[in-house]
Amino acid sequence: MSASDLDLQDEQKSFDGKFVLPTNKSIGAEKIAPDAIDEPCVYFCGNSLGAMPKRAAELVKEELDIWGSRAVEGHFSHPKQREWKDIATLAATELAPLIGASEDEIACMASLTSNLHLMMNTFYQPTPTRFKILCEYKAFPSDQYAFNSQASLHGFDPKDTVLEVQPRPGEYTIRTEDILDIIKKEGQSIAIVLFSGVQYYTGQYFQMEAITKFAQEQGCVCGWDLAHAIGNVPLSLHDWGVDFAVWCSYKYLNSGPGTLGGLFLHQKWDKLTPKFAGWWGHDPDTRFDMPPTFSPAPGAKRFAQSNPSVLATTCLLGSLEVFKEAGGIQKLRGKSIRLTSYLEKLFRSSKFFVEAPSLEQQQTKPCFTIITPSNPEERGAQLSVLFAPSGVMQKIDNGLKLRGIIGDERRPDVIRLTPIPLYNTFQDCQKAAIALDESFEELV
Repeated sequence: MSASDLDLQDEQKSFDGKFVLPTNKSIGAEKIAPDAIDEPCVYFCGNSLGAMPKRAAELVKEELDIWGSRAVEGHFSHPKQREWKDIATLAATELAPLIGASEDEIACMASLTSNLHLMMNTFYQPTPTRFKILCEYKAFPSDQYAFNSQASLHGFDPKDTVLEVQPRPGEYTIRTEDILDIIKKEGQSIAIVLFSGVQYYTGQYFQMEAITKFAQEQGCVCGWDLAHAIGNVPLSLHDWGVDFAVWCSYKYLNSGPGTLGGLFLHQKWDKLTPKFAGWWGHDPDTRFDMPPTFSPAPGAKRFAQSNPSVLATTCLLGSLEVFKEAGGIQKLRGKSIRLTSYLEKLFRSSKFFVEAPSLEQQQTKPCFTIITPSNPEERGAQLSVLFAPSGVMQKIDNGLKLRGIIGDERRPDVIRLTPIPLYNTFQDCQKAAIALDESFEELV
């Protein structure tokens, strides 16, 4: 079946009109046909920064108008019933179905790494015998910095404290059995298990439920960085018993560059008192009475410190409206699997594709492989494409941009290409595959 036929059968294709995408002209796509220069490019970089929802722009304009007309009264009296004092709670309510949690288990606040530190300050309570932090090899750098600084803060050498699970020789992703094996062997010395839900570099979707359960059986706390998982794959944090999780919202949640983060705290931890209390973590029923003694808000919201940016939260609400209209994360996941599988099929049919074990032997002939798991249950929307020999990736990336394809390069040799079900199509996948082959043809 052709890409155009697949798009015709797609019930959710209409949602690509709800986002603003860069045009071929705006990204300098010089090798695009003249009659397509003003059309949207193929934006396969939503794993790094999501496209702008038109609804987010509309809501921000509304808030700016209300700021001008109501000023401080917008906190308590809002013509659209989005009182600013409650806007983070409104966002948490809308987020709950995406992560499988109750509204009280969610706090929309701050940024990913600051929330990670808050949760680690709460849950990382090392002892001389149980002090290690277990994570994946090559976790996102900000996570690595957080792990190392938390270890140092408690007087431990990060080299002895941060335990990384690596892929087996010749492989690119981590086997679940290897993670569980290390937890079993090292469990009595591990204080906290903290992986990415979806690994940012390879796109691997970890078996969160199994890892969480096994870690907790060994007496470890288990938390998750959901930066690349939230809005990408279905999650059931409450039912899985996850202790805590943190995320940003500017990737698959499309809330805009550098906007609001969030955290999840399982209701079993409702009695925890924050070490670093702030005004917005106080009980909302008495917050504006300005009492001198901190009385924690229900659930995860007790960890909030300052009032959130209304404009940033509004951007998130605009995107979450589109998620709801599209039928929720389960329905979007179905389309995501179809899109990514189609893109993988097209890439594998290229004469420049090689299976992963053969790639390292290619020292002269330009070629590529895919290091993201082929099993749809073990990945999200992303395909991480590895190029050889060294130096080829930058040339291919430039060739793709000239043909209207925006991916995300990760030096030295990887481009991440991510068909997003909310705004990408099967024809986008076909254009990317053609552009990839044409870019390779220029090298040989």
